[in-house]
Amino acid sequence: MSTVAACAALALIAAGGTAEKRSGYQDASPETRAMQDDDASNPGFLWVQQGEALWSQRAGSAAHSCADCHGDAAVTMRGAAARYPVYDTKLARPVTLAQRIEQCRVERQGAAPLKPDSDTLLALTAYVGLQSRGMPMQVAKDGPAQPFYEAGRALFTQRQGQLNLSCAQCHDGRAGQRLGGSIVPEGHPNGYPEYRLEWQAMGSLERRIRNCMIGVRAEPFADDSLDLMALELYLGARAHGLAVETPAVRP
Repeated sequence: MSTVAACAALALIAAGGTAEKRSGYQDASPETRAMQDDDASNPGFLWVQQGEALWSQRAGSAAHSCADCHGDAAVTMRGAAARYPVYDTKLARPVTLAQRIEQCRVERQGAAPLKPDSDTLLALTAYVGLQSRGMPMQVAKDGPAQPFYEAGRALFTQRQGQLNLSCAQCHDGRAGQRLGGSIVPEGHPNGYPEYRLEWQAMGSLERRIRNCMIGVRAEPFADDSLDLMALELYLGARAHGLAVETPAVRP
């Protein structure tokens, strides 16, 4: 049984609570924290370096680069990742940072869209995310985003799959307790895209959510699902105040 599925099964036993918000970094082993803390040892920086190169690389029929429009990412992208997902007025729905990058590629550069969780998209997202490292998460949940936030909160507590379990049963009810020697995290998304040791690769929050859903034997959300966007918006707002850690390293 996977860690996610085992966590979900144990969640049926009891429900507890956590007194304060904790990043998954605090629950990781000293070795994993040391890997994240050292940029030279953090494997996520392989993707960051690729993203930095892509930032200045011209692409698409317009032959424009990200830098042509946005200039120095360290200046213009500072704080951007801390605000995503955000409500997009044109689309009338929330969009993630990766989806905003895709919008720019298709609409501004005239480039072909990238596959979700492709190394290129992860690299660009990680590079932009790095510019907000250390800044507090501040995803807006009011105004036009509020219905999506409420829908995401409902999904977080809704039992799903053959195991009939919710996200909240693990990440609220059992957070901070041990499972197979590891601490159950609160499930905050402040480090994505992140390098996961179990994947031996960089991955998105969408990938992690799909893993959780498969763990409880539920049908995973489609990449463009409004439910997925609502859940991500809720998770981002739920992590309010936690520092952005992109690229985080997790077990």
